[in-house]
Amino acid sequence: MPLSPSSRSGAVVIGGANVDVRARSLERAVPATSNPGTISRSAGGVGRNVAENLARLGTPVSLVAAVGRDDEGERLLADTAAAGVDVSHVVRTDEATGSYLAVLDADGELVVAVADMVGTDALLPDDVRRVEPLVAAAELLVLDGNLAPPTLAAALELARATDTPVVLDPVSVPKAARLAALLTDGHPLLAVTPNLAELGALTGRTVTADADIPDAAAVLHSRGVTHVWVRLGPAGSILSTDGEATRLATVPGPVADVTGAGDAMLAAFCHGLVAGHAPPAAARLGHAAAALTVAVPETVRTDLTSTLLEETTA
Repeated sequence: MPLSPSSRSGAVVIGGANVDVRARSLERAVPATSNPGTISRSAGGVGRNVAENLARLGTPVSLVAAVGRDDEGERLLADTAAAGVDVSHVVRTDEATGSYLAVLDADGELVVAVADMVGTDALLPDDVRRVEPLVAAAELLVLDGNLAPPTLAAALELARATDTPVVLDPVSVPKAARLAALLTDGHPLLAVTPNLAELGALTGRTVTADADIPDAAAVLHSRGVTHVWVRLGPAGSILSTDGEATRLATVPGPVADVTGAGDAMLAAFCHGLVAGHAPPAAARLGHAAAALTVAVPETVRTDLTSTLLEETTA
């Protein structure tokens, strides 16, 4: 079901904000040696990327994150605000602004990545509790699995207290494993968006193929998750809602750089929910946003609009 109409508006994203450093090999990458290529830096972080995509799609959005009092943090906030995101609730910390290093092959596919999220870990439970009025006024709360477990627990409790629907991205297998204990029917989620491996980590089940999804999704449904949207990469995705599964295909197109595709996918899904779309339709918008994002070298596509998204979905 779509979100219920209310006096609330927009979304709040609580999660990571960091600098993306992308190294791309000019030819097929060779392990354990130096590869000629290019290196670029840009604003990044799962939560921050989702917030920027939401803003570019026209959904009012506020970002709650932590960045350092360094030059990287200043540039990060300026770039994010310029994209239309409310950054007035971002916490400044003495820790260095977080960074994410991605090594890409010549075809734009990810070879390896390393995340330094010490800056994001500086976002504390009390920082989340302070934004209760902001969350209470939002239609949707989006949570990034990069958050430290105590901070994520505080965000889930805040959502429960304010009756705000939550969408959670587990981000990675190690982070999904540490989040598993927080997913209980006492903190119901509107949606969680894992890949196969993350679904296994969230549920403690072996999940290696599509056939394993129904039983694992049922575990999350029993813990209060309404929609389990399992991302399958080039094979599309499966949206499970109380045992009913919808298969969705990817949107074909060129690939310049895969960085940020998952964040765009999540943002467009949330944009669709806030706009009143049913979850399967919102998920189709997510696939369109991913296709649009991998077609350009930027982490967030700067010409992304709701009109472009709808045209790509049609």
